[in-house]
Amino acid sequence: MKDLAIEGYASLFWTRDLNDDVTAAGAFAHSLAEGAPVAMLHQHDETEPVGVWDEVLEDAKGLFVRGRVLRSTPRGRLVAALIEAGALDGLSIGFRQVKARTQGRLRVLSRVELWEVSIVTFPMLPGARLRAV
Repeated sequence: MKDLAIEGYASLFWTRDLNDDVTAAGAFAHSLAEGAPVAMLHQHDETEPVGVWDEVLEDAKGLFVRGRVLRSTPRGRLVAALIEAGALDGLSIGFRQVKARTQGRLRVLSRVELWEVSIVTFPMLPGARLRAV
């Protein structure tokens, strides 16, 4: 069974999500520089990782991720099948706020500790999407 390669943007800078959060450019830089692994989960369920992120980086647009859904696990097979069928294409970040400010109704996240990037049905940031590569 071949792993399913995926990539996409888990966060888009300066884009309001459905919770009125906005991520500032550079918000992930410190966390990524520390080199802690970023888990790949399904629906933020930490009990069953579904793959590995081979690349997690900030670019001019946002937080870009590239990785592999592992078909060697039951949940990985399910997630890969759903992605290939077009039924699952959202990404969502799990993090701890380190530094933020309020700007009107918005919470502007300027520094976060990134824990995981999940493959989800309904992303909090509608533009956070993946694609099979």
